[in-house]
Amino acid sequence: MSHTHLPSFDAPDSLTHMSATNPLSDLSPSRIADLQQRAIAAAQNAYAPYSNFHVGAAVLLEGDAIVTGCNVENASYRLTTCAEQNAITAAVAFHGPAIRIRAIVIANLNNAASPPCGACRQTILEFSTPNTLIFFPGQDSGIDKASIADLLPAAFILNE
Repeated sequence: MSHTHLPSFDAPDSLTHMSATNPLSDLSPSRIADLQQRAIAAAQNAYAPYSNFHVGAAVLLEGDAIVTGCNVENASYRLTTCAEQNAITAAVAFHGPAIRIRAIVIANLNNAASPPCGACRQTILEFSTPNTLIFFPGQDSGIDKASIADLLPAAFILNE
């Protein structure tokens, strides 16, 4: 873990981006740091022989269950799955399709900015609430914080 330079969440100014549209979270800095450590641990299990880009995600569900996932690459790049999607898929498998994400923390072992990709944003949206917060590695080794509305402002929502 020494090769990850993610800031500690103990300091209130450790978040480099705070969306003005996000309500203040009731998540404590220690809770977010715990989720970050779980995401880093999951990233260490990533299967990334092609890109060597190891990503982990820790999903905090309403009700306080935590599920992690990592990216799993495939020689056919199109079949690669992201950490966020794997964690959400596992959460659905363990807890059912009515899950709602309270927060998701994403980490990588490459010290690179890595907001969720478009496909992950859509998957996160599917299981989010208006208060869901997403924490991810930002520029200059900082941690960014956003809502799904910030990350996916023109979201595709299938009207029933």
